[in-house]
Amino acid sequence: MAFHDETLPAEGAKTAHFCSMCGPKFCSMKISHDIRNQSEEVKREMEKKAKEFVSQGSQIYQP
Repeated sequence: MAFHDETLPAEGAKTAHFCSMCGPKFCSMKISHDIRNQSEEVKREMEKKAKEFVSQGSQIYQP
């Protein structure tokens, strides 16, 4: 971590939520983090929908 901080140009850059190579507009680490969070949310919502489907009789076409 110390080496990382030594390579950054300003004190404020040490607390930034993106790396010095990419910048705030495009950061591959942030994009990866966001995708992981989004996939977890999708999984939770699909589990909710599955429970709803089963509770309504597991019928694709409702009469």
